[in-house]
Amino acid sequence: MRNVVVVGSQWGDEGKGKIVDWLSSEADIVVRFQGGHNAGHTLVIDGITYKLRLLPSGIVRKNKISIIGNGVVVDPWALLDEIKEVESKGVNVDENNLIISESASLILPFHKEMDEIREDAAGKAKIGTTRRGIGPAYEDKVGRRSIRVMDLVSEKNLGHRLENVLAHHNAIRKGLGKNIFKKDQLKKDLLKIAPEILKFSKPVWKKLDEYKSKHKKILFEGAQGILLDVDHGTYPFVTSSNTVASSAATGSGCGPNTINYVLGITKAYTTRVGEGPFPTELKDKIGELLGVRGKEFGTVTSRKRRCGWFDGVLVRQSIKISGINGIALTKLDVLDELNEIKICVKYEINGKEIDYLPAAVDDQLKVKPFYKTFSGWKTSTKGIRNLEDLPNNAKIYIHAIEDFIGAKIASISTSPEREDTILLKNPFGN
Repeated sequence: MRNVVVVGSQWGDEGKGKIVDWLSSEADIVVRFQGGHNAGHTLVIDGITYKLRLLPSGIVRKNKISIIGNGVVVDPWALLDEIKEVESKGVNVDENNLIISESASLILPFHKEMDEIREDAAGKAKIGTTRRGIGPAYEDKVGRRSIRVMDLVSEKNLGHRLENVLAHHNAIRKGLGKNIFKKDQLKKDLLKIAPEILKFSKPVWKKLDEYKSKHKKILFEGAQGILLDVDHGTYPFVTSSNTVASSAATGSGCGPNTINYVLGITKAYTTRVGEGPFPTELKDKIGELLGVRGKEFGTVTSRKRRCGWFDGVLVRQSIKISGINGIALTKLDVLDELNEIKICVKYEINGKEIDYLPAAVDDQLKVKPFYKTFSGWKTSTKGIRNLEDLPNNAKIYIHAIEDFIGAKIASISTSPEREDTILLKNPFGN
């Protein structure tokens, strides 16, 4: 029995949804352990497109249990809407295949409003938030004033918890000249949906311990990417949670010894949504081509993604920070039309060569990338499912990535379809 953590090795949008769904054919349990409905996964199965935000990718498979862990911040109304959306496409969601941690913190309407207020006021210093209240909800969690799933059980307790959190938020809102939130109406709105949320609520740590004792295979699904980690990413242009693999333990309530293999999802080029440093960004026709061929628009926000060459320096850094054992290389087919393809192999800053991205944002913005150039293959790789069938130049490019980043490539994705995957190593294998 092996348990696997899947994380993005770049700035998110690496294609985790497809890979997790593909891996979930062998998993019994799929766990989402951080983030909120700011992270989107697009799955294409039998011609049907599923755009998931809070629900783990395993939800679209029969006979699998999907878990939303304590490390996730949950917008209850968004979750219920998402459940209705997937049910309209024939996916069954009930207490038998979905569990929500009773300890998960809720995103409430004032969190979303605060997110919008801050981002609008920031001007050129804006972070590029999705404006869904993720950051303010995590702030309340750390500030020990969150409303959690368990708080919906007791009307009296919910009232006390709302008084506590609104004392904080309404003071800020008054200072900003905004209307205050009324406790009674919010309490009424929460109690109305409480039964629909509570039917999924369980102590996740206990359920995972039971599954471990039964030797179930557990797949932990991360959101965003390692470079957006609040501690290890391009701060302050990051998300509000820890996206590294070790967060799977804290975000679900299982020990680190539960994790047997870490799979890093890695796009064959690089993309980023929103603001922040991007050393290999291409602001030319090639960048536009990558965006068009890769359909680089956010699942949640539909924002256009910035595109650039594969940054080997950053991926190698992510591998070391997150303990990645193997790489799932995605979107190889997007590169099919290029005459030449580049990999960033080092940086230069202030005339000095460095082999990592510095922590200070001012230094990150000064970084100059240096590339190794490879000949393109100028033929379609879309849908190829065997390594031997890839063009020779594509194989050279793949091996160069593998050699530079210092991690073995476990799989190669050649289209959005679930089955269009070249398996080199099964993460669930011994």
